[in-house]
Amino acid sequence: MWAKYLPPEFRHFAPSPDMKIQGQSILGKISQPVLEEGNKQMMNAHPNAYFQRYDPESHLQNMVQMGIDIAFLYPTYGLWIFAIDTMPPEVVGAFTHAYNTWLYEEFCSYAPEQLKGVGAINLHDPEQMVSELHRIAEFGCKAVFLRPNPVKGRLLSDPAYEPFWTACEELGIAIGIHEGTHSRLPTTGADRFHTRFAMHACSHPLEHMMALLALIEGGVLERHPQLKVCFFESGCGWVPYWLWRLDEEYENLHWEVKSHVKIKPSEYFLRQCFVAIEPSEPYLTQIIDLIGTDNLIFGSDYPHMDHKPNIVNTLLGLDGLSPATIQKIVWDNPCRFYSLT
Repeated sequence: MWAKYLPPEFRHFAPSPDMKIQGQSILGKISQPVLEEGNKQMMNAHPNAYFQRYDPESHLQNMVQMGIDIAFLYPTYGLWIFAIDTMPPEVVGAFTHAYNTWLYEEFCSYAPEQLKGVGAINLHDPEQMVSELHRIAEFGCKAVFLRPNPVKGRLLSDPAYEPFWTACEELGIAIGIHEGTHSRLPTTGADRFHTRFAMHACSHPLEHMMALLALIEGGVLERHPQLKVCFFESGCGWVPYWLWRLDEEYENLHWEVKSHVKIKPSEYFLRQCFVAIEPSEPYLTQIIDLIGTDNLIFGSDYPHMDHKPNIVNTLLGLDGLSPATIQKIVWDNPCRFYSLT
């Protein structure tokens, strides 16, 4: 992919087969046993896709097995490659441009009604974000993914990103927030833990909590009321607590942020945000009692080491979820988030 789509002047940055860039790993703080075990688990769970190098045909075959009609595709290695904090912005721009071209012109074009690309955006270069957004919008892009972590010291609420949020709102492009443990960005937990067990437990929910806070506290959701944001792969159990906590802080300290936070944080979430559930969460019915069903969507996490092959049937078989609720989670709400007609 990189040899084909990277411009010649950037090809010496192309990752090697062992995922190193110019001899340096794209990952941070990950042990060889974790890499080997993750590889083994993915191979055992999806041998056909694994030995077909995860090509479009094997992806479609596994979608049929899982009972999935349409897949919106997020990267794996891309979550790390585009998130090396020390990498020059123009190099990340070359990577994201190459990835988006490959994703839309090659991978998704194999079955465009079923395989939908989620675009990569270069947070390292705020000026390039808007031009790339317009380019992939012409491909038919409905969503882009962003890391929740600070990039080059900038939170998602940094003023430098304001033109990007405006363009997303104008173009109707949704934002998928997706964390990735072991990245070379500042990550909650990585400063004090060393095992994947600990870092993976911390990184996804805690980085999402702070990303949501940045979008609210920085006034992004206030200034862009049509913007849609979803938080992926950390479950939904953190949401009620965090909304309660933020509402409590807002009640006591609203005067400090009243110029750009004009309603309760929970109201911003319910108006504009979505969260991907995990069917194994034991309190889904209580979550629904607290925040309703309009903001929950489904993601398979295929084909990662913690993906569960029977995830759709698990959701369909949960006690306490009505057919109408399941219909919302697996179809209606994703259609709203991704602007599918």
